[in-house]
Amino acid sequence: MNSISHHHSIAIEASDIDFMGHVNNANYLTWVQEAVVAHWQKFAPSEAVADHLWVALKHEITYRKPAFLDDDVIAEVLLEKVHGARAFYSTIIRRGEEVLAEVQSSWCCIDADTLRPTRLAKDIVARFFGSKD
Repeated sequence: MNSISHHHSIAIEASDIDFMGHVNNANYLTWVQEAVVAHWQKFAPSEAVADHLWVALKHEITYRKPAFLDDDVIAEVLLEKVHGARAFYSTIIRRGEEVLAEVQSSWCCIDADTLRPTRLAKDIVARFFGSKD
């Protein structure tokens, strides 16, 4: 079953530009985090958003092309699978049809009160894959 993709607009700031005149690679991590959290907030019920936090465990980034200050950039986020308290995401960062970067990341769901890893209920996970049950 395929997940529902989420498109997240990215605003490039002057402070994102490095000495080479393009976006510094470190900014891509911030973009991925913002995009994944926005994806969670879009599809999860509000009570689940309040009760759960996400922390990144691993990012693997393949940089394809540089981004520049005036570029219109979008991050397309896909939840690939959920296993226990872990979620595995694929994020493609694009300028139009051009792929700027591909990111595979894993995240841990944390209970907002205990700050301990926690599993998501199946009905919440189903929301990301186009089903409410």
